[in-house]
Amino acid sequence: MTLLALDIGNTRLKWALYDTPCVGARLLAHGAQFLENIDKLADGDWAELAQPRWVLGCVVAGDAVRRRVEQQLDFWDVHPQWVVSSLQEGGMTNGYDHPGRLGADRWVAMIGARQRVLAMGEPKPCVVVMVGTAVTVEAIDADGQFLGGIILPGHGIMLRALESGTAGLHVPTGEVCDFPRNTSDALTTGGTFAIAGAVQRMVDNLRKHTGQEPVCIMTGGAGWKMAPSMSNKVELAESLIFDGLLEIAGRRFTA
Repeated sequence: MTLLALDIGNTRLKWALYDTPCVGARLLAHGAQFLENIDKLADGDWAELAQPRWVLGCVVAGDAVRRRVEQQLDFWDVHPQWVVSSLQEGGMTNGYDHPGRLGADRWVAMIGARQRVLAMGEPKPCVVVMVGTAVTVEAIDADGQFLGGIILPGHGIMLRALESGTAGLHVPTGEVCDFPRNTSDALTTGGTFAIAGAVQRMVDNLRKHTGQEPVCIMTGGAGWKMAPSMSNKVELAESLIFDGLLEIAGRRFTA
C-alpha cells in the first residue's frame, strides 16, 4: 500500500516512496532529477521500484512537464492525482482572493507546515518560508487560515538581474557578512539581507495581527544558507511539500 509522492518544481523533480499514505510513514526510497532528465525516470530511478498503490503530486512547472511525468508513470497501472489549490484542504483554509490561483507548491507547503505546528502542541500562528528559484513567505493564523503571502526573487535571480543590468558586476559568489568590503560579498549579503528582511517584516505583521508570537518554518534547497542570517528564530524543515502531500494523502486515501 505504498505512496509515491512527487514534488515538481521549476528546475527539479523530487520524488519519495513511502510505505503508507499518511503522516509519519516510513520513507522507502527517494531521489531527484533535473527537469531536462525526467524522460529517463522509468528506465532509471523508478525501474527497480515496486508499483505504488497511489501517486500524489504537486507540480508548478506547467502542463507540458506534468504530461512528460505522466508518460513515465505509464508503465505502472496507477493514475496519478495532482494537488491543486482549493478553498479548504488538510486542515487549512485558503484566504487568497482567488483560491485556485494560489501556487500548488505554496498551498501544499503550508499544509505541511500547519501539521508541524500542531504536532508541537498548542496551535500558533506560523510564517512559512520556501527558499528556491523564487522565495515565498506565507502567513497562517492559529486557526489554520492562510492570510496572505509575498513572492520575491531568489538569490540566483537577484544576482543575474544585477549582472545583466549593471556593468562590472560579473563577480564570483561572495560571503554573507555584517559589513561587506568587496563587491562579491556586497552582492551576496544584499540578496541574503533582502530575503531576511522580508521574512522579518511578515513575522512582525503576523505578530501584530494575531497578538501571538509566530512560529517561523523555513524549507527549500537554500534554506540552510539563509537560516544563520535570520534575526528571528527559524525552524528548518527538509521538505514541507512532502509533509503536506502525506497529510493530504492520509485524508484522501485512508479516510
